[in-house]
Amino acid sequence: MLYLQLLADGLVTGCAIGLVAVSFSLIYSTTKVFHVAHAGIYTAGGYIAWYAASYGAPFTVACIAGIIGSALLGAVIQSQVYQRLEERGAQPLVLLIASLGVLAVLQNGVAILFTTNMLQFSYPWRNQMVIFGAVGLSYAQVTIVIVSIVVFVVLTWMSKYTLFGQRIRAVASNPFLAEITRLRPKTLFVLVMMIGSAVVGLAGTLIALDQAMQPYTGVLILLTATIAVIAGGIGSLTGAFVISLALSVLQNLSLAVMPGRWSIAATFALFILFILIRPQGLVRAAR
Repeated sequence: MLYLQLLADGLVTGCAIGLVAVSFSLIYSTTKVFHVAHAGIYTAGGYIAWYAASYGAPFTVACIAGIIGSALLGAVIQSQVYQRLEERGAQPLVLLIASLGVLAVLQNGVAILFTTNMLQFSYPWRNQMVIFGAVGLSYAQVTIVIVSIVVFVVLTWMSKYTLFGQRIRAVASNPFLAEITRLRPKTLFVLVMMIGSAVVGLAGTLIALDQAMQPYTGVLILLTATIAVIAGGIGSLTGAFVISLALSVLQNLSLAVMPGRWSIAATFALFILFILIRPQGLVRAAR
């Protein structure tokens, strides 16, 4: 029974981290920017939703507020930071350093506005339980699973079967040619950043619904998501989501045999072993 509960909790966490991984994969494979500030947008999305909820907004409305706020943050970062640096010929390392700076600004800005104390949504229904045989999940956890799977399916469908997805692949494969053929890569980069930021803001809100929030927790979430992106195959949304589930399940199941402080190290050790055996990732081809 313990292992079943740990497995279920791992799948719930994996679904939420999967959204972070999928959104990061979408942004990185399209813009080629290692968007570390994604962790800051994840945090900001949760806090924006919490702020709306503190004024009595229903969860759906608060969640939409977090999504919109995150999308706008992503658009500003892409258009006013990354794009301006690229126009000046900045190297990828400069963009990475700029992203780290944006992350610091976002995290410390949230800490200044909301303090570093742990905050929780006050919705009474979020802790009510649903029993599935020997496994119990809260309403918040059930919400995470359902919403995460739906968003993942929609993003995968968009990427593979829509004209917008084809445009993303074309720009990602050759931005210079895309500029010549009037695919407007700069505009596309902003749109992709907005979509990815909206998704990670949703993830931040969903995890905050289940757990308490703090301004600096997004970095560890992004680290796990980044590992899932690499192990799943750069550009593969399915690979990123599946590896996120696997990492979270392994990390949760390891709690039954080792202290929590060692579970993360054990999970990352398995990741290193996986990459040594299969450096191209779970899925060889991008999206």
